[in-house]
Amino acid sequence: MQIPKLAIIIPCFNEESCLKSTIETLSDYLKKLTNKNKISKDSYLYFVDDGSKDKSWNIIEAYHSKNPQEIKGQKFIKNYGNQKALIAGLESVRRLGCDCVVSIDADLQQDINAIEAFLDKYNQGYEVVLGVRKNRKTDSFLKKTSAYLFYKTMNIFGVKIPLNHSDFRLVDKKALDIMEMYPEKALFLRGFFHETGLKTTTVAFDVKPRFAGKSKFNFFSLMGLALNGITSFSIVPLRIVSCVGLIMALFAFCVALEAILKKIIFHNVLHGVTTMISLVGFVGGIQIFCLGVIGEYVGQIYNEVKGRPRYITDEELV
Repeated sequence: MQIPKLAIIIPCFNEESCLKSTIETLSDYLKKLTNKNKISKDSYLYFVDDGSKDKSWNIIEAYHSKNPQEIKGQKFIKNYGNQKALIAGLESVRRLGCDCVVSIDADLQQDINAIEAFLDKYNQGYEVVLGVRKNRKTDSFLKKTSAYLFYKTMNIFGVKIPLNHSDFRLVDKKALDIMEMYPEKALFLRGFFHETGLKTTTVAFDVKPRFAGKSKFNFFSLMGLALNGITSFSIVPLRIVSCVGLIMALFAFCVALEAILKKIIFHNVLHGVTTMISLVGFVGGIQIFCLGVIGEYVGQIYNEVKGRPRYITDEELV
């Protein structure tokens, strides 16, 4: 079997404190995999600087000048977000050439030794290999809770992704070719790779404590990612809105019918100012919530029809 050419994508945003260690660690790991004949000698690292304000890009440039064949990358003109950085990396390595690609965070909390297990699965014929965390011992209670809600919400609304799978994965060139056929600006990668229908498996890995800097993901970024994923890959919320509207209409009809019957049969009217105020407030809240759900979809359509580029590259090192 032909030895695959591997590209490793590393999105970076203000990772000056850990980038040198990351580059050296991954470079050594590439050599280790090469010596085991797991990957070809022309495999490489591809860094995507997502508009960092620190010296992250200067560090990447310095290592590229020493080893241009192994260290490559590009710099965004401004910050576009982690998903756009990953997409840029996937599009770029497809253009530069590779047989398979792994994406990993710049802090290397994800166990890089799992990459060898990814490659073993790839050699068995799998086209997508998803990294799944064994546990969340390194996370705070708030982060554990928000992450659990994120995955459960995504699955409830029809975006089927494995619990505790982030963007640590291996995909082959076929997956990259399919991705080229998806022109949408806000492509949600975790949902996309599930939707392709390619032969997929998982590999469990451990997560280490972050050795430098701080995580860029928080509750609000997870919420934004969830909203993007749901509105990109599911119309279940819109159907829920329709059902809620129908239920509220039936409820209002029953209340009106009760009032009419009381007036006709018992010559009485429905009393209860407090009840009516509560009902009006409840119905008003439901309406505003439903408008918000519809607004998220309208916002997605608005962003797509503008046709603006996903990202703008300032510099590239190849």
